[in-house]
Amino acid sequence: MTKIISIINQKGGVGKTTISQHLIVGLRKKNFRVLAIDFDTQCDLSFAFNIKNKFSIYDIINNPKQNINEAIENDFLAGSPLLSSINFKAKQNKEYLLKSALANIIYDYDYIIIDTPPALSDLTINALTASDEIIIASQADILSLKGIGQLAQTIQAVKEYTNTNLTVKGILLTRYNNRTVLAKSVANMLEETATQLNTKLFNTKIRECNAIKEAQAERSNIFDYKKYSTAGLDLQNFINEYLEE
Repeated sequence: MTKIISIINQKGGVGKTTISQHLIVGLRKKNFRVLAIDFDTQCDLSFAFNIKNKFSIYDIINNPKQNINEAIENDFLAGSPLLSSINFKAKQNKEYLLKSALANIIYDYDYIIIDTPPALSDLTINALTASDEIIIASQADILSLKGIGQLAQTIQAVKEYTNTNLTVKGILLTRYNNRTVLAKSVANMLEETATQLNTKLFNTKIRECNAIKEAQAERSNIFDYKKYSTAGLDLQNFINEYLEE
């Protein structure tokens, strides 16, 4: 059964796209069929995969008659800055546009991974309405904790109005430094936040690692660039932890 997963936080700079990229790559390396969707106007996921598709997710959302198969290249739906220009108010069933678009291809894949924008918007609501699960990416700082608090309200609204089956799979700590008192303190607070969201803080934490930045500069991923680095091992452990459940 296909699982649609949104990687999300309403705060930017928490490693959301990095987690999306490596969950996609890691699952593919385990021979799962994975569709990647860049649903962020910044298009960082498309950049990371060096995607230059003829059509983008913008064409699909803005024009429901557009054939989604024509937009999917190399199991990727590219992002577009034009996503921010879509007039959702003028569209019928505006919260369900992405879900409807995926209906015809959903069973072609084991997983569909959506990289979401770092703000509450119609794009975010569409992603959550279409998803089965959410993985919340967060750093161990107060602003990230605040972002999750705001996100909790959005999740509750989506579950109440457009997607009663939406599940928060867990909170994943990124760029983690276990040597700092603040990081440990925020991690403990995130444990409490996870309980309030009826979920958990993943045991695996993605530690700060320069190899991630180096891999991104090379338009590569950590598994191909330096898989035995700190981040490479952490990201692999995270994927294994996710799959074990």
